[in-house]
Amino acid sequence: MDVQTIPELLRHARETHRKPNAFLVRRAGVWVPVSIETYAAQAASAGAWLRAQGVRPGDRVAILSESRYEWVVADMAIVSMGAVSVPFYPTLPAGQIAPLVADSGIVGAFVSSNEQEEKLKLVQSERAGSSEALRFVWNFDASGLPEAPAGAGDVPLPRPDDLATIIYTSGTTGTPKGVMLTHSNIVSEVVISLTTWKLNQDDVYLSFLPLSHVLERASGFFTMLYAGVTIAYAESFDKLPRDLREVRPTVLIAVPRLYEKVIARAVETAAGAGQFTRSIFQNAYRVAVEVGRLKNEGKAVPPWTILERAIGFALVYGKIARGLGGRTRLRVSGGAPLNRDVALFYRGAGLAVHEGYGLTETSSAISVNTSERQRVGTVGPLFPGIEVRTAEDGELLVRGPVVMKGYWQKPEDTREALEGGWLHTGDIGALDADGFLRITDRKKDLLVTSVGKKVAPQPIEAALKASPRITEALVLGDGQKFVAALIVPAAGATREAIAEDVDRVNGTLAQFERIKRFELIPDDMTVEKGLMTPSLKLKRKAVVEHHREAVEKLFRGA
Repeated sequence: MDVQTIPELLRHARETHRKPNAFLVRRAGVWVPVSIETYAAQAASAGAWLRAQGVRPGDRVAILSESRYEWVVADMAIVSMGAVSVPFYPTLPAGQIAPLVADSGIVGAFVSSNEQEEKLKLVQSERAGSSEALRFVWNFDASGLPEAPAGAGDVPLPRPDDLATIIYTSGTTGTPKGVMLTHSNIVSEVVISLTTWKLNQDDVYLSFLPLSHVLERASGFFTMLYAGVTIAYAESFDKLPRDLREVRPTVLIAVPRLYEKVIARAVETAAGAGQFTRSIFQNAYRVAVEVGRLKNEGKAVPPWTILERAIGFALVYGKIARGLGGRTRLRVSGGAPLNRDVALFYRGAGLAVHEGYGLTETSSAISVNTSERQRVGTVGPLFPGIEVRTAEDGELLVRGPVVMKGYWQKPEDTREALEGGWLHTGDIGALDADGFLRITDRKKDLLVTSVGKKVAPQPIEAALKASPRITEALVLGDGQKFVAALIVPAAGATREAIAEDVDRVNGTLAQFERIKRFELIPDDMTVEKGLMTPSLKLKRKAVVEHHREAVEKLFRGA
């Protein structure tokens, strides 16, 4: 590699791309370009300011902010001087931030707003008398970006094996653990991913996922920066449809829910436009899924289906494309499983969504489908330099330069996770005969019924959530005679309609996997209530406990 540390990624971008519009930032209703030189100067200035605050190599500095341009300036400033960047999700309440502050031992923090600053003040007030009081809290909204004091010297450069960041995992099953990633881990991720993702200086990327998550930070920021892609920062998730129309990105990295919502929005529009329009959409959807299936199986598409697809392009698929901005050429999905029918639809509609797989512990993705090698139902071929094997119990093991250094201050957890020199992912998966990686479930989420049948809940949950009438679903049945589900209905959905959706999904399942009973629960799945992780994954145990009465009703008399 010609680069080995994160500052060298920036140096490469400055020397190779010299873009006047390396970033796009929406200010007062206008997208303002920021050059790579301006970005580099602001990051260097903020780094010198950090040194003036007494921050030294190895010190931990937090970022508690929504994703925005200032976030990536602060991040680069921290890691470029050899300090360790510790991102916290801005959706976390003070009570959940407190243990992370204590565990990481941060010396200071960058925050986005007064609201975020108040959280840290509350945390600090509860630690009164602690010798680990924060040296500084810098507020972007109140003060912009920090500037170097007069006479500030050069910032010492980090080494490849130095710790760059501690990223706290979402913690679906317990207390979050701090994943330690080195400069070499992240740079390896950037370099090997670009052997698969063909990005160039003409590309525009719209960033809207949280930078606190490794997918957005490593793949959506560092990789785009190194490749010379223009990065536009969405104003907010609520304004995403507008920002997609205005920025018209060529590259998207998103979670499955975005791609599902674009289709759901089209379904709602068609449903409200009368029977004729609704039937046109339904037929176009059916045709796209069928074409996607045939392509996925390497079969020829019949002439009459080609004609139907052409009609679909003219009447439906173009609108779906415009919902994604109108000119995306690379669409990537990660963070959670992509529903099979949704993936087949996009492929058949000529808007293939490339599903990938990775973990915080692997510095982001280790595999992804591509235009040349794509198979719906898998997470694609491995990136170069990545090795995988399957343990006796089906757990996927990973080895390669992107694998973490370990868990912060948790030597026992580190030894367990990296036993034998392989990362134990906690996922059930394997490579197929053609080199495509399949992930079937989380090892700890597998249900074993009272008759010994093993059921993977996630594919069933994904199939249920493919319906626009179902917002969330949780499949249960461990130790029970049958499988059941807790379902959060979408607004206006009736029990009868959801029963039809359950029957539809059951028709695709083995007898022992089918949902025998379901209960509707309110839409109260929030981070604040402790029912979801900051990356919006359900905390299974917490949801079951919170809705204990509904769960007992499901299995009463079983």
